[in-house]
Amino acid sequence: MSKRILVLLIITILSLLTSLLITLLLGVKAPTSIRDLGKYYVANTIQDTASPEAVTAIVWDYRGLDTIYETTVLYMAIVGGLAISTISRKVQLKTRIGLTGITRTATRITVLLIATIAFAIALHGHLTPGGGFPGGSAMAITAMLIVPVYTLQSLLERGVTSTRLVAARGLALTAIGLVAILPVLRGLEAVTNQKFYPSHIAGMLISGSLWFYNFFEFLAVASGFAAVALYLSIPEELYREELRGGG
Repeated sequence: MSKRILVLLIITILSLLTSLLITLLLGVKAPTSIRDLGKYYVANTIQDTASPEAVTAIVWDYRGLDTIYETTVLYMAIVGGLAISTISRKVQLKTRIGLTGITRTATRITVLLIATIAFAIALHGHLTPGGGFPGGSAMAITAMLIVPVYTLQSLLERGVTSTRLVAARGLALTAIGLVAILPVLRGLEAVTNQKFYPSHIAGMLISGSLWFYNFFEFLAVASGFAAVALYLSIPEELYREELRGGG
């Protein structure tokens, strides 16, 4: 067992033991009743936000500004992590063949299914449990499947790079910001929902701004996590060469 794996294993075990100890000492128990704030959400969510999905309504309407800050923090964390992992020279990998034709065919089918489910999770997040973040996380799994099957080099040759994915995430976050501040142009508060955005489009319930937030969050999370997956797929030897070259 390598030293790195041993350290991660020790940290995981200590974290679990600490959580268990805190739970036992503090006597944390599940609540047996709903607080007044929770009762308000249950009774008024669909009237206030035009959404039957209370969690999405809370995340993007009642406390929408907080969610935008959290999304920005996650974006900066990803950019910071990628900046540390950046290789100055162009990545050229020796492995270009990938796995067998049968594996590739199975992967195409699997990727299509995952992408379909991911879109459904994101675009129906205002109606059923889900939303942009879980949908985008599911979509990012496709990159993690494609890399080992088709090789990272094949994606890089087709122009799918971490730099472009991070740029796409930046555009998606910009769109989220625009959805949040457009109501201000009419003298309304930022992150206003029903007073500015329609609840229905072409007879379909979109719950005002909630659908747009979920869609752009889906794009932001999918592109951000996919960018991280690509960087993590670069062999460690290239980073070591980079460090030796920089020294």
